[in-house]
Amino acid sequence: MHARPRQLSFPTRGGRRDGAGRPRGSRVSHAARPRFMRATPVHVTLRMRDDVWNLRSRRSFRRIRNCFEKARGRFGVRLVEFSVQGNHLHLILEADDHASLSRALQGLCIRIAKALNKMMGCTGKVFGDHYHAHLLTSPTVLANAIAYVLGNAAHHFAAAGRDPFSSAEPAAREVLSEPRTWLLRVGWRRARKRALRPEIESPAKSFAPRG
Repeated sequence: MHARPRQLSFPTRGGRRDGAGRPRGSRVSHAARPRFMRATPVHVTLRMRDDVWNLRSRRSFRRIRNCFEKARGRFGVRLVEFSVQGNHLHLILEADDHASLSRALQGLCIRIAKALNKMMGCTGKVFGDHYHAHLLTSPTVLANAIAYVLGNAAHHFAAAGRDPFSSAEPAAREVLSEPRTWLLRVGWRRARKRALRPEIESPAKSFAPRG
């Protein structure tokens, strides 16, 4: 049985300390999220708290995939690509506008939090920070983002071949939605400025967003 680690208390005397706070490199920006009023591709990153179990396990991934399926197409947001890493998620979404994106992610995060808490036998927060969203407004930027998401496991784990915890896996694509914008249906395939690794090239072509 897994137990959450207990948080230790340390004596403090106030004032600023060297090295205090969250590491700068892992902090998700709290800057104002982008606002947009028409359907736009977005790269979203969701990070977990340190005490959440590894997401790249069959039981964790099964629950996350089920949440994707239940949230499919809700609130004017369509999931187009994704990858599940050990402590964070990468999503390529198509959102009708910024309000739709906010509502959809709020609902998805609630689903995932409930599912993971039930698995871990606990309650409380699951996500470590607010989500980070980056608009993908050109074919090249979008193609680079898709390559990054599908190849993220190779970056983190030096994993070769098709990542089974991503939308590069054929069975996982059942939870995706058909995009509507030209960028996601056609435009990104005309860019491909970033050279994909040979083992990533095939799924990116064979299982491209449906259109």
